[in-house]
Amino acid sequence: MTSSQDHKKVGVAPIVLSIDAMGGDLGPEAVVSGMSRSAKANQDIHFLVHGPKGKLTKLIERKKALAGRCEIRDASGIVSMEDKPSHIMRHGQDTSMWAAIEAVRDKEATVAVSCGNTGALMALSMIRLRKLPGVNRPAIAILWPSRNPQGFNVMLDVGADVRADAQDLLQYALMGVSYARNGLDLDRPRVGLLNVGTEEHKGKAELKEAHELIGRMADKAQFEFVGFVEGGDIPGEACDVIVTDGFTGNVALKTGEGTASLIGDRLKEAFAYSPLSRLASLLALTSLRRLKQKIDPRRVNGGVFLGLNGTVVKSHGSADATGVAAAIQLAVQLAQSGFSERLAARLASITENASKSDQETNTDEESPK
Repeated sequence: MTSSQDHKKVGVAPIVLSIDAMGGDLGPEAVVSGMSRSAKANQDIHFLVHGPKGKLTKLIERKKALAGRCEIRDASGIVSMEDKPSHIMRHGQDTSMWAAIEAVRDKEATVAVSCGNTGALMALSMIRLRKLPGVNRPAIAILWPSRNPQGFNVMLDVGADVRADAQDLLQYALMGVSYARNGLDLDRPRVGLLNVGTEEHKGKAELKEAHELIGRMADKAQFEFVGFVEGGDIPGEACDVIVTDGFTGNVALKTGEGTASLIGDRLKEAFAYSPLSRLASLLALTSLRRLKQKIDPRRVNGGVFLGLNGTVVKSHGSADATGVAAAIQLAVQLAQSGFSERLAARLASITENASKSDQETNTDEESPK
């Protein structure tokens, strides 16, 4: 994707991001530190920061990179990880999360970023931003490290909604394609539908129906459909976009994160086993650092809510400054590409074409033979 420096050359106006400073497990200190790192790397971004003004003012004043680039919006309420989405929708008007979403709704900011409660964030986003026309269920998309040349695959849904019928899976495919084009700079992304096997006769009825729908839409939407893929293909090179329901996607995501953590712990144990293994770790230090950088989940932190009238990036709740900076960088990239507008236009075009095709089909069926 094009860097912020490239955009500065063509005179693009500063990008305004709306930041929920109070949602993460590590508190506003981690969020403000992540903002500072992002500000150093991107000279053309400005922040609307939501949370207790007194506390945020002190934290922001300590960061030279943020001088003159933040507007603090006082919000006394905080959404905890234990809060129910229904409660926040009824009583959360004074929270930093609500205020962050509201800034995008009012067109004051291009993208909202939050480390907070995923369920509450999605519920507020749906209520305040509303779904795009033609979208039944929004989705959360993530970048998954892969063997592909771009280094990542797009996977969705990973938890916005545990249900998904065939039409939902088709919409996920279209949204994932748009994300891959704008997030990974792929002109013709390859789409795979996650299943228990690659054979067309396998899987639930809605998967078989979705297989047919996505395949029919491939040429119109300018992507390549590779058919069914399996769990082992998620980090592989068989496709660029993996489509699944939120239940399956969330289980896969949490399993992948847990496995990566386990491997890291086992490597530490192995290298600490004996004086010789500790010496080996020193000799392999450069390679181990390179490996850690490639698989470090903090560096690809950020799930994107797709299918809404506005862009929201969900950072991991336990994100530190590195993780917050990665989520903000993703938000910057999406804002620079005009992602929200492009996605809305693509979905509208596909919906219109599908409607015309249905009308033509119905006309043919009703006409005398």
